[in-house]
Amino acid sequence: MGMVFLRPRVADLVFRLFDRPLHPELFDSLAACRVEKNGYRLAVHITPTGHILDWSHETERITEVTATADQLLPDRGRRLSHKLGGSRGGRCMVQPGLRYQIGTQVEILLPEHFEEVHNELCADGMRKGLLFHFRPENRLRLSPIGVVIVEALPKCLSIAAFHTFPDEYAVVKTQSLIERV
Repeated sequence: MGMVFLRPRVADLVFRLFDRPLHPELFDSLAACRVEKNGYRLAVHITPTGHILDWSHETERITEVTATADQLLPDRGRRLSHKLGGSRGGRCMVQPGLRYQIGTQVEILLPEHFEEVHNELCADGMRKGLLFHFRPENRLRLSPIGVVIVEALPKCLSIAAFHTFPDEYAVVKTQSLIERV
């Protein structure tokens, strides 16, 4: 029997951006993939609390994390930080010529709409990105999922992440943009 990873409550989640790498042992990576294009590398990890995006190009580094507020993460190199809930955004120049933008949203759906959105995200994740199905505590319930879709555009990289929380009928969405300016 596989291991059950429990999702935290949405209210406990935070977003963090660092201008440096973080130690991999700080996180449980449940699914991963790599994207290499135009000289950069992006490592994508789905975790019990959401995801980690680790982008690098030569000496430049960006690490985006969704975690719980009580998870011990360093202060050094933290560029952006906020609690997940409602709709929020942020941007910063990580280094001269390298801009990062984030939009986060927590959407609470009606139960009958949640299942439809959940199924659409599963289909999109299988077709276009990285998809991980958590084992539900109750086999008759929907399994929480994590989906990350990466799109390489001229001079920028767009990353959309979706994490479902069936017990709360919630979908956590992030849209990240890493661009050369």
